[in-house]
Amino acid sequence: MMPHRSDTYANYAQLARHETEGQDYVLICRQGTSSVALIAPHGGGIEPGTVDLADALAGTDHSLYAFKGIKPVGNATLHITSHRFDEPTGLQMAERADVVVTIHGHHDRRQELVYIGGRHEALSEKIRQSLSCAGFRAEISTRPGLQARHLKNICNRCRCGQGVQLEISRALREKMFSHLSRRPSRSKTPHFYRFVEALRWSLQ
Repeated sequence: MMPHRSDTYANYAQLARHETEGQDYVLICRQGTSSVALIAPHGGGIEPGTVDLADALAGTDHSLYAFKGIKPVGNATLHITSHRFDEPTGLQMAERADVVVTIHGHHDRRQELVYIGGRHEALSEKIRQSLSCAGFRAEISTRPGLQARHLKNICNRCRCGQGVQLEISRALREKMFSHLSRRPSRSKTPHFYRFVEALRWSLQ
C-alpha cells in the first residue's frame, strides 16, 4: 500500500517497522464510563495541542485515545491520514464507542476557525451551534479533505458508523495556548477552557 499524498507511511504497520514506540511516539488510552470516545490520532508534535484538548474534553466520563509524536524534530513523518489510521489500540477504542469525536489541528495560521466534518450530521450541527454560541467560528466543512465522510475514517469507525471530526486551525490553537509548539513552557489560556466547556456541553 502506498502512503496517502504527503504521508511517509501508508498505515501503522509500515510506521511501526521504522519508528519506535516510547522513543518516537507514545499511545495514550483511558477508558471512560460513557459511550463517547475522544480521539487525537495526530497528537504531540504532529498537530500540537490536540492531545491536551482531547484529554480535557474526555474528562473522567468519556474515553480517550491519542497517538502522540514525541520526536525532537520531524514529527510530521508520523502522520497517517485518518481513513488509513489503523493503530490497533485506537481502532479498538473507536469500535467500542457508540460515537467518536476526533480532534485534529489544521495548518491555517490566519483564521481562527473550526472545520467540522464526519458522518454524524446531527451531532456536527449541535457542536457547531454550541461553539458559535460560545463565540467561536465553526462551520460544517465542504472543503475537500476536511469532510471526513470516508467510512474508514477513524471518526466513523464507531458502532453507529457516524462520528465527528474537528479540525482546529493553527490560529485558534495559538489562542488556546501560550507557546503552542514549546511543550515544556506551554500553558492553557481562557480560550482553551471556554472551548472545552462549550464542546463538552454539546457531548452531553
